[in-house]
Amino acid sequence: MKRSFWSILMLIFLAAAFAAPVFADSQAQATQSRVVVLNFNGPLTPVWEGYLARGIDQAQNLKADLIVIELNTPGGSLDLMEKLVSQIRESPVPILVYVTPEGAMAGSAGTMLTLAGHLAAMTPGTAIGAASPVDISGGDISTTEATKTKEIMKALVRSLTSQRSAEATALAEATIESAKAASADEALKAGLVDYIAPSLEKLLPMVNGAQVQINNTNITLNTLNPAYYPSNMTFIEDILGALTNPNIVFLLLAIGVQAILIELSHPGGWVAGFVGVVFLALAALSLGFLPVNWFGLVIILTSFVLFVLDIKAPTHGALTAVGTGTFIAGALVLFNSARAPSYVHVSVPLVVGMGVFLGLTFFGLVMLAVRAMKTPVVTGRETMAGREGYATDDFEHGGIVQVAGEQWSALPAEGEKPILKGDRVVVVEVRGVKLVVKKV
Repeated sequence: MKRSFWSILMLIFLAAAFAAPVFADSQAQATQSRVVVLNFNGPLTPVWEGYLARGIDQAQNLKADLIVIELNTPGGSLDLMEKLVSQIRESPVPILVYVTPEGAMAGSAGTMLTLAGHLAAMTPGTAIGAASPVDISGGDISTTEATKTKEIMKALVRSLTSQRSAEATALAEATIESAKAASADEALKAGLVDYIAPSLEKLLPMVNGAQVQINNTNITLNTLNPAYYPSNMTFIEDILGALTNPNIVFLLLAIGVQAILIELSHPGGWVAGFVGVVFLALAALSLGFLPVNWFGLVIILTSFVLFVLDIKAPTHGALTAVGTGTFIAGALVLFNSARAPSYVHVSVPLVVGMGVFLGLTFFGLVMLAVRAMKTPVVTGRETMAGREGYATDDFEHGGIVQVAGEQWSALPAEGEKPILKGDRVVVVEVRGVKLVVKKV
């Protein structure tokens, strides 16, 4: 009896020993939180809309506790900003907007995205604000339109900051009315954001236990022991995102126009034309995302007209030199004008370097055209005068001669005696399709 008792006890002990790790692991999984992380970097683009929707769907499928948007943007269009704000506010999963890394900004429309989050945080050394509306070229809009736009945006920020302090609402309105910007410390002190943390790993323990409201329901966040689920952009989204880089847009525009001109000057091929159309289409798409000065585009196109004119009617490089200067000026006006925000400035060395390269390319074409004009003609009717041959039959008024390996109809020169077969002759002139010859 005692032996059976000890055997049963031993089995219970062994079962408990094996079950303990499994139970502990299940308990850990039960308490572990799931955090989906998205990264918004650069000016707002339509790509962000689909990217955010996919991130929200991923969080729902994972039954995630929180979505974190790591934000670093100088802003973008109002229409796109409103769509992104709606997506954030309607998300069934709580969203924390985190302005990071150090030196990042939530500028202009980025301010609205930060306030739209159910929670907001910033890294030390970041900034938020300067949300005054501007036109498509980055300049001030008309007084009436500016008043309407500002009032609508201020009404939106009052809605987004309704759960925050009066000081936070006042600061948010000031970012629109007077383009005020605030540091991370200033934003936290005013209550415009909820946390300051140097990293996401240090931020999430601070967020644990916070309450947010989703669809009129209060939710207490669990962010202890988080498991991170990064939601990355697709390859196509990365490419479309790169099109907001003004340096890339400039190269697409310059190479595209040059390829089209090559196709027009040497028709029959398809590679240059195809490359030009694709590059210009991508450049047009990119210019729709960026606030640029369209007058600069007109100047750039004018420069290419000057290049073509110098090839068709060579001026020994004068028009090419003017075209090079015009091209550089156009690019600087397009991207680097004083009215355009700083984030759309193109590299000045890149502009100058590309301008000089195009100038040298077209100057080389001009020199080839000039050389071709000075080269004596070596084929055709114009080259027949002075050539020698022989008669293939007897003729007095007209016959056949062999000149330059070809047989020609020939007429004797005025006053010339009859020419016999085999006589050596020299071409005096070309008359229509016949040669006028005389004996050597």
